[in-house]
Amino acid sequence: MTARTPRLHRLRRVMPEGRAGRQAEARGAKPRRRGTQPKVVALGGGMGLSASLAALRRITGDLTAVVTVADDGGSSGRLRDELGVLPPGDLRKALAALCGDDEWGQTWARVIQHRFQSQGDLHEHAVGNLLIVALWEQLGDHVQALDLVGRLLGAHGRVLPMSAVPLELQARVLGHDPERPEAVDIVRGQATVALTPGDVQSVHLVPNDPPAVPEAVEAVLDADWVVLGPGSWFSSVIPHLLVPELLDALIRTRARRVLSLNLAPQPGETEGFSPQRHVEVLGRHAPKLALDVVLADEAAVPDRDLLTDAAKRLGAAVELAPVARPDGSPRHDPELLAAAYDRIFRMHGRIGPWR
Repeated sequence: MTARTPRLHRLRRVMPEGRAGRQAEARGAKPRRRGTQPKVVALGGGMGLSASLAALRRITGDLTAVVTVADDGGSSGRLRDELGVLPPGDLRKALAALCGDDEWGQTWARVIQHRFQSQGDLHEHAVGNLLIVALWEQLGDHVQALDLVGRLLGAHGRVLPMSAVPLELQARVLGHDPERPEAVDIVRGQATVALTPGDVQSVHLVPNDPPAVPEAVEAVLDADWVVLGPGSWFSSVIPHLLVPELLDALIRTRARRVLSLNLAPQPGETEGFSPQRHVEVLGRHAPKLALDVVLADEAAVPDRDLLTDAAKRLGAAVELAPVARPDGSPRHDPELLAAAYDRIFRMHGRIGPWR
């Protein structure tokens, strides 16, 4: 954990009412001794998960990332097709986000993110992807290899794949073909789903009941807090809910659950989505999953009442906080996001300070 303490910003709290709210209050994180750090598990993929990890490593040293493995584009897709391995790209990004702010951490973060530029087969391959795949082949164990990379980088946390088998993401999309705007097509592949011009109705995985990595299930069950999102909603966030063993762990865990919303809709995949629609489609994919907190940037929520109603249906309170970078780009600021998580953990966890 870095020595820098996040600046705390007051959050606007909208609490759930009625039976759903009481159910959320009844689910408490396991009590921990004063002075200990919360066990936090963050689920997602891509740059959204990286943003969450960069924030969370500032407030806890007990952090695990559970990463989607449905990527089929770029360097990851080429390695997956050629070698039959898990796509390593989102795992690499998570490891880079967990690197410290010291010279060692930042040097290794740049190294594993470096992409070769050439006229040959190495063009656009990321160094970290090749390193991860090489260790998978050497050790024959996904988790052991990622733990070894984490130790090399001095990562402030652990990175795990959500499943040990490569997955294909498929989506039912309305109007994927502009010439047939009323037709619903099956769109295959994470990269294609992410860029579809149509309206994504739902997503599923192939195989449809992939095995979860046991260490990921164990981490969720043992956590104090589980953070889902931000990130590409249909291709990085919701896929975790489509792995039966992982979904069961998310439902059964005594951890409290935070859903962290994006700062803006993603062109293609969630074009035109309101904050509340993000919550609603997640609820449709996992109707038995209850949440405790929905975190959103206060400037990105045009109608707070609608978001509150959508969150309430999942048993959650809404927390609004300034978490965007001050330059106006739709990216999370690590320190502001850390401050928001820190306050949520303290306000909703009913456990003593851990720092």
